[in-house]
Amino acid sequence: MNAPIIQLLVLAGIALFLILRLRGVLGTREGFEKPQIPADQARPDPRRGNFEVIDGGPDRDITDHAKDGSDTAQALAAMKRVDPTFNVTQFLTGARSAYEMILMAFEHGDLDEVKNFISPDVHDAFEQVVHQRADQGLTVKATFVGISDLSLKEATFDPETKEAEMTVRFTGEMTWVVRDHDGDIVDGDANAIKRQKDVWTFARVMDSADPNWRLVATGE
Repeated sequence: MNAPIIQLLVLAGIALFLILRLRGVLGTREGFEKPQIPADQARPDPRRGNFEVIDGGPDRDITDHAKDGSDTAQALAAMKRVDPTFNVTQFLTGARSAYEMILMAFEHGDLDEVKNFISPDVHDAFEQVVHQRADQGLTVKATFVGISDLSLKEATFDPETKEAEMTVRFTGEMTWVVRDHDGDIVDGDANAIKRQKDVWTFARVMDSADPNWRLVATGE
């Protein structure tokens, strides 16, 4: 065997050795891999644009609480345009807390702590009932259990005054006992949970510096 052939075999052996060592370090491409995209398919389709997500879809914060396109949904959208920080879900969370606070203040006959959260008309109506109970020698002991149901019934918005109204349905659960001046129970049961349904309307001027919503009407 002449020298050139021997040199060729030696070089081939060295090359095979290096290939085996390289595979030992990098591993082999086996198992699941993202398929290779042909070059002609990798280019973006000008008819589809650059984004898969389409902007301008429905606002889920609104459609989670009102039918898309309804008067209530349109009113909520108008509120957000005036006050971009307004959030329906956050409002309902605040309404839940306000319901408990105002209801318990009314039952206990102490409206001073909620005066800033109710309108003068509602305050006067509540206060009249509180005074009537006091005149009759009645006292109320109430315990708030929780809210079993809460939903947005209606929303309205006046574009001229920027005043918004949110009407909310509540189903509250509480225990309460009414006693006369002798301490005898005349109504209620401390061991029975009473379910109470209310429809309250809260109002606020959306471009006002005051962030508080106020209770302006009550009903069932």
